[in-house]
Amino acid sequence: MKTFPPSELIINADGSAFHLHLRPEQLADRIILVGDPDRVNTVAVHFDHQECEVSNREFHSITGTYQGKRITVLSTGIGCDNIDIVMNELDALANIDFNTRTENPTHKALTIVRIGTCGGLQPFTPTGTFIASVKSIGFDGLLNFYDGRNDVCDVQLEKVFRQHMDWSPLKGSPYVAIADTELINQIAQEDMVRGITIASGGFYGPQGRQLRLRIQDPDQNKKVEAFKHNGLRICNFEMESSALAGLSSLLGHRAMTCCMVIANRYTTEMNTEYKNTIDTLIIKVLDRI
Repeated sequence: MKTFPPSELIINADGSAFHLHLRPEQLADRIILVGDPDRVNTVAVHFDHQECEVSNREFHSITGTYQGKRITVLSTGIGCDNIDIVMNELDALANIDFNTRTENPTHKALTIVRIGTCGGLQPFTPTGTFIASVKSIGFDGLLNFYDGRNDVCDVQLEKVFRQHMDWSPLKGSPYVAIADTELINQIAQEDMVRGITIASGGFYGPQGRQLRLRIQDPDQNKKVEAFKHNGLRICNFEMESSALAGLSSLLGHRAMTCCMVIANRYTTEMNTEYKNTIDTLIIKVLDRI
């Protein structure tokens, strides 16, 4: 039986996970992830009952019940590097005995839905559109550090995408993580656009934005907008979906990302008042998770 030493599985003095500060009994099997710590309250206000609230750095969580379902809502902050922390610690809370530091004999599969915001890339994704990420192209390279990444990725799409983009090897190799199909159908249903998402390693250059710095490929976004593969288009930019889908698959959990478009890069539109309208997406996910 494998034992996880203190340097690998870091447990706080109160028995909680190092970054999330959650204890195993505080975690529900259904989890909603959001980026903004303030959005945790926006989700939890709909709970019928709140049983605990924990906060550390950008990781703010509330566990409660919604229509009889026990749910944890947790903020991740921005970026795939934070998803690496969140997913490994969520899995540890579910599948490692914190007292003995050994893996539990029975694997527990979590159901995880990320609710986020994104930039739309197509004329059919105006501001306000809900997009479900069927596949996510990770510009960040995170999943390449884990063994078995090819088993949970669309390797053929990766190859076609690199060729289409004339991809520079200096950027590292993009990976294509696949969301859980059953969960996509459960959450997206008939009122969300389904497509490919790019999870970028930054907000500016990696998403084709130029302020004072020029980017390596000025035509990047035009190539992205034109890409098609097996009936799917690249619909949006965001910054977490690839790590979530890839790590969840490797760890044996069900996960997906759905986002509301707050900027359309194709039409150069931006909605800075999106916090007033994202509640509609939150309620859909709470009802369907």
